[in-house]
Amino acid sequence: MAEINLFLIFIGSIGFDLLIGDPKFIIHPVQIIGIYIKNITNFFIHHFGKDKKILFWGGLFIAISTVSISFAFGKLIEVIFFQSNSNFIIGISIFLSLSSCLASKSLCSSVKEISRLIENKIINKQTERIIREKVQRIVSRDISSSSLYHLLRSSTESLTENSVDGIFGPLFWIFIGLVFMKFSILLPGPLSLGFSYKAISTLDSMLGYKYQYYKYLGFFSAKIEDYSTFLPARLVLLTLPLVSSKINKYATIIKKSYFDGIKYESPNSGISEAVFAYTSNVKLGGKSKYKDKIVEKPIINPNGAICNGDKINLICELILRLQLLWIIFFILIFINI
Repeated sequence: MAEINLFLIFIGSIGFDLLIGDPKFIIHPVQIIGIYIKNITNFFIHHFGKDKKILFWGGLFIAISTVSISFAFGKLIEVIFFQSNSNFIIGISIFLSLSSCLASKSLCSSVKEISRLIENKIINKQTERIIREKVQRIVSRDISSSSLYHLLRSSTESLTENSVDGIFGPLFWIFIGLVFMKFSILLPGPLSLGFSYKAISTLDSMLGYKYQYYKYLGFFSAKIEDYSTFLPARLVLLTLPLVSSKINKYATIIKKSYFDGIKYESPNSGISEAVFAYTSNVKLGGKSKYKDKIVEKPIINPNGAICNGDKINLICELILRLQLLWIIFFILIFINI
């Protein structure tokens, strides 16, 4: 019975994330994870900044310890929930915790707000400063000298890339945990896997760079993130066209998205960006600045339209439709196992 309750809590947490997002009165797990990562990273940089080998293996320790702590905390709550016969208070904590692993509301709302500000006919220096601050929160590239069009493109690319590690990646692993719970409480559960994936994603966003200390400290974090996102990214590739108006071009979209996507250095983000680009018919890729280096990213969907507010709204609608499709699949699989 407890596993059924967990599944209902999971479905409810998705709805809560879509409608409410992250409550301001609750400390987000990412904040706690981020504090740990920042402190231990600073320790290694301060004491061993000149020793590449120690930084390399220190990065492995940071990755393993962060994921292990996150997993253990989630597992502890799951065990308490089962042993307490689905205690209501513990159930609420799992409900809020699972919702915190998802980022549908916050991701779409932030990018939509940026597009509205950019497409406002009256843009002064203060508005432009606000736009740049908002874009910089969701992208790692240097946008200090970017045009308004590039800011909109950067936001769209962030939306299409982060939809996997912010929404569909957590959904996938949480569901795998729910399936495991049907067999044994000793197996990884939805919260332990959800927290673990969130830890992996946070590690990659904080350490997954290729300059200075981070190319050594973040090596293992980036690799773990690549492997853990591999399946969710490809499931998005295979299922997103099913909820678009271009379902009659399913095979073509899959083929073009895959071959455009694998041109990117990341084995996952390129595929995610590509399938959203083709289903929404928007052109992505091109020049971007990282630190003092200009990176020419492969063009995705070269014949697509330029990024604008309508395209962003369409992508957010596709994200919502795909979540609903995944929920239907999850329910059908769960009740038949």
